[in-house]
Amino acid sequence: MADSSWFSKFPKMDRATLVELRKYLDSSFRDFSREYGDLIESFFDPLLGFLIWFEKLLVQSPWWAVLLSITALVYFSSRSWKLSLGVIVSFLLIGYFGMWEDTMRTLSIITVCTLMAIIMGVPIGILMARNNRTQAIVTPILDVMQTMPAFVYLIPVVMLLGIGKVPGVIAVVIYAIPPVIRLTNLGIRLVDKEVLEAATAYGANSMQRLMGVQLPLASPTIMAGINQTIMMALGMVVIASMIGVKGLGQPVLKSITNQYFTLGLFNGLAIVALAIIFDRTTQAYAKRSQQHMQGGQHD
Repeated sequence: MADSSWFSKFPKMDRATLVELRKYLDSSFRDFSREYGDLIESFFDPLLGFLIWFEKLLVQSPWWAVLLSITALVYFSSRSWKLSLGVIVSFLLIGYFGMWEDTMRTLSIITVCTLMAIIMGVPIGILMARNNRTQAIVTPILDVMQTMPAFVYLIPVVMLLGIGKVPGVIAVVIYAIPPVIRLTNLGIRLVDKEVLEAATAYGANSMQRLMGVQLPLASPTIMAGINQTIMMALGMVVIASMIGVKGLGQPVLKSITNQYFTLGLFNGLAIVALAIIFDRTTQAYAKRSQQHMQGGQHD
């Protein structure tokens, strides 16, 4: 067993110096947030406007119109009547137990977070697949993002942007984006080299190979990454409710602090229902796209 005196060989930082260093870092971040907080907040104003508009669209639209739209979207993605029927039953029960508005708010947040994760994550995954140096730089960052406790994300975000929807969205995206980046990178790297060589032989350039060959063949893997991103975003809903994100997370948080068992149970089951719907729909779409690609290759 290693001797603990081994550590004594290194110079130690005294407690006063450590305290001063922490104070300096804290004050520097506070000064930065006071100086540039308003500027950073104004940068996210378009995102806040879109969030408010989309939430109002879901909450204020007739329930039957929203239910019909969601069911149609699920059916065209999965081609499953059973899953579509499950969606109808789940949302009718959600409405019956008085959780419709909170569910719509959660649905709007998760949809926006997923879109942001896809818009940012897929290009980063493509860059990682095309450049080994980029992969070497980004991979440790993704490791830190996936192992860092979710509560830690809230501290700098709240200090910069305060309490509200946008800080919640940013925290959820940071927490949920690694899977779509990793699996986009993996999917593109797994594309058969012979297929790429054939495309090059037919005169395809780098962008044509990417858009016409690599992304379509990698789409099932990318969809698996999107699926995991959605699941992680839903898992962050309760934590994001601590900084003012309205939705199913707030009643769950309230039930924890006040020991309301049934309130937490019903809202928790609503989150589970959303998770199952998203999971089954994305999996079915990925499976259909994979079968389509295999059919195209056989043809």
